[in-house]
Amino acid sequence: MRAHDNHWLTRPSTVRILWIVFSIILGITVALQFLVPVKGAFAIEKTFGFGAWYGFLACVLMVLVAKVLGWLLKRPEDYYQSEPSAQESADEH
Repeated sequence: MRAHDNHWLTRPSTVRILWIVFSIILGITVALQFLVPVKGAFAIEKTFGFGAWYGFLACVLMVLVAKVLGWLLKRPEDYYQSEPSAQESADEH
């Protein structure tokens, strides 16, 4: 096993701990909305947990757009290794 194979961020125990810690932080942040009044420019910004669900939906939308772009822009694996055409071969000589 190489040293970089066991990086602390790739260990399953560390990943589990990070999920728990960040979930607790998110829960506390959303729960604080009961104590701190939210002042938004639009009415929807005053809904409970707006930042959490808006951020989640924005992330999902970015992933979906990236998937569509990947599908539209993908090239074959041998795109840069394809055989040159007969005209290109004649031009080189």
